[in-house]
Amino acid sequence: MAKGGEENKRRATRRKGISTPAKPTGSGGSQRERDIVSDDQNGQNQNHQKDDRVPNVKSKLFSDIRQIDRQFGGSTPRVPTLYWLTGLLVFSFLSLATRLYKICEPTHIVWDETHFGKMGSWYINRTFFFDVHPPLGKMMIGLFGTMTGYDGSFTFSKPGIEYGDTEYVGMRALCAMCGSCVIPLSYDIVWELTHSLTAAVLAATLILLDTGTLILSQYILLDPLLLFFIMGSTHSYLKFYSYRASPFTLKWWVWLTCTGAMLACAISVKFVGLFVVLLVGLSTIKDLWDILGDLSQNMGYIVNHFLARVVLLIVLPVVLYMVFFAIHFQVLIKSGDGDGFYSTAFQSRLIGNRLHNASMPEAFAFGSVVTIKNSAVGGGYLHSHAHLYPEGVSVMQQQVTCYHHKDFNNEWIVMKPNQMPVPEDPVELIKHNDIIRLMHKPTLRTLHSHKERAPITSRHYQVTGYGFNGSGDANDFWRIEAIDGIDTHIGTVKTVFKLIHINRNCAVTQTTKKLPKWGYEQSEVSCNPHSTDHRSLWNIEEITDARLPNVSVAIYAPSFLQMFMESHKVMAQGNRGLKPKEDEVTSQPWQWPIDYRGQVFSGASYRVYLLGNPVIFWGNLVVLVVFSGVYIFNGMKKQRRCEELVEVKEYKEKTFSACLWLLLAWALHYLPFWTMGRVLYFHHYFPAFLFSTMFTAVVLDYLLKSLWFWFPRDVAWNLYHLGLGLVFSIAVYSFYLFHPLAYGMHGPLANNETSTMYGLKWLETWDI
Repeated sequence: MAKGGEENKRRATRRKGISTPAKPTGSGGSQRERDIVSDDQNGQNQNHQKDDRVPNVKSKLFSDIRQIDRQFGGSTPRVPTLYWLTGLLVFSFLSLATRLYKICEPTHIVWDETHFGKMGSWYINRTFFFDVHPPLGKMMIGLFGTMTGYDGSFTFSKPGIEYGDTEYVGMRALCAMCGSCVIPLSYDIVWELTHSLTAAVLAATLILLDTGTLILSQYILLDPLLLFFIMGSTHSYLKFYSYRASPFTLKWWVWLTCTGAMLACAISVKFVGLFVVLLVGLSTIKDLWDILGDLSQNMGYIVNHFLARVVLLIVLPVVLYMVFFAIHFQVLIKSGDGDGFYSTAFQSRLIGNRLHNASMPEAFAFGSVVTIKNSAVGGGYLHSHAHLYPEGVSVMQQQVTCYHHKDFNNEWIVMKPNQMPVPEDPVELIKHNDIIRLMHKPTLRTLHSHKERAPITSRHYQVTGYGFNGSGDANDFWRIEAIDGIDTHIGTVKTVFKLIHINRNCAVTQTTKKLPKWGYEQSEVSCNPHSTDHRSLWNIEEITDARLPNVSVAIYAPSFLQMFMESHKVMAQGNRGLKPKEDEVTSQPWQWPIDYRGQVFSGASYRVYLLGNPVIFWGNLVVLVVFSGVYIFNGMKKQRRCEELVEVKEYKEKTFSACLWLLLAWALHYLPFWTMGRVLYFHHYFPAFLFSTMFTAVVLDYLLKSLWFWFPRDVAWNLYHLGLGLVFSIAVYSFYLFHPLAYGMHGPLANNETSTMYGLKWLETWDI
């Protein structure tokens, strides 16, 4: 206990920047190193006779490097010195300047601006829509657009359309400002990890001069907002961790609260923000484990630490996340294109939707006109249109599909097995196990199935529209089975049922497959022999029948929690279903770290191509390999119990700890994409790229300072400055070469000798 308390005091003292004299004992280090330590403590290094052939470790790390750190970084890590503050201001200015430069160009829609600009407009107009991402980023875009004069009237129809008089620059400026914050945040993150100004400057410089990060920050996209909140979460956590020696102080609470808020914002922009939540979560578990091992503290102290983190790193983010969705639901109150992805009950709250404040029969009968919706998450409407299945796909009868939008082609007339409905028929409500036929109202074809295979899901049977105006055959008969299995009327909205084919004993099902262009990329409908599939469940959404009394649909309106849960189910289903469009350029995770292929943001006369600075991308890979060798070499030395000064060991442990933590962050933001089945793009790599680049900066700083291990003092000084100059020069020159990728390429492509990019197409896969 006493020994542990003394060690804690020593560590706390070092964290506060107070030097703790090492005990000049005979343990650890060679006799020569012990002599150097003794001389250094007595201020008599100048009298010590040096042998330049022996690596002078003490001179290197604890004289020259301390001199560098004092000159540029300050001796007390928590006190922002003039040099540290100057660096922060310089990088803040440079990042803002590079991101806002030519922010108005091009003057047309660029790549995914067509999606996120449109969604910002929908927030301004309060029109409901469906998207696979949480709402915060799009709400910010809409809010900033309103603040800068945009009225939400522009259609954002497709890339390349000119903005004209539209006030679009404000929305781009929001994204640029968030993207510009990434550089100073990376600067301070590396400073908190290493307290090395050299490493911090290297990290900020490399990220500043990366063309890919620059391009992502200049347009109306979610990525700059996501990068900002990911880096903000990381920075806040490290600032919080820096106060671990003084817990429960005001600054400790502030940074812990900021961490929770930033985590909530990160995951509220894109679900990729979950990766930084995992990073902070794993780091917090390690931190709590260390606190548990501090035997100088009682259990009450440990419980307080645990509860503080539960409240501010779990409860607070969850609450904020739900608040963002509550705002989302309160703002988007008008019916829009996304209604059909949600349940009938969800749609009843949207102004302009046919179900809003509507009245309709509580049950339906033979002769009623109905729309039938699949009850699975993201289910569509049972739909048909006057087009046949193509020859060679299946039997050439009328297509039956699932469609996610309101349409008159979703309407079906409920008929008895062998009788056409007439207005004079008495009302006969549909019950569980009744035999029915469904005739498509616009085309008068009857819902039909037979033993032919479905067009895509070959183990299922084909579903078609057959006959005309009620004529058909025995394959038009369906049994309606209520899931609760009781002999009552089939109700509107709430009653879930199956349509079972009488002859084939299969259930009408919306499969997970989409039809090709001949089916207008609508969802496939088949007859599934395995009727237990949850995608074979349906409900009646709308009923038109003047013979039946109406009830208000408002009784079906869902609560906030029901809407919250349904939204996440629909978003998850949408994410799983994301597939590449025809001729769309996608990529695979293995291609991202090697900068194998970029993404065309803008074509024609003003070309913008999302591609990372290849020198920085490839340099990150080289440094990763070098670090692996260095780490293994030092591990072998440690295993062989080679003698080193305590200060040297602590320096290496601190540096390697920072490197491994950044590698963990990189892996958490990169490796999960290998398991995803959805369509992927190059821009998904950039959160991981930021951590990879900060890792590179820390390793380069360590390698440069390690020159004192191998060279005489004067030579090491010269090589150190030469190495720094070389790294900065290469980074700046590579940015000079590739900056047209971000600021616009004009004229012929890079293969043409007259092109400004001639000679810079280093890989054939680059479309420059």
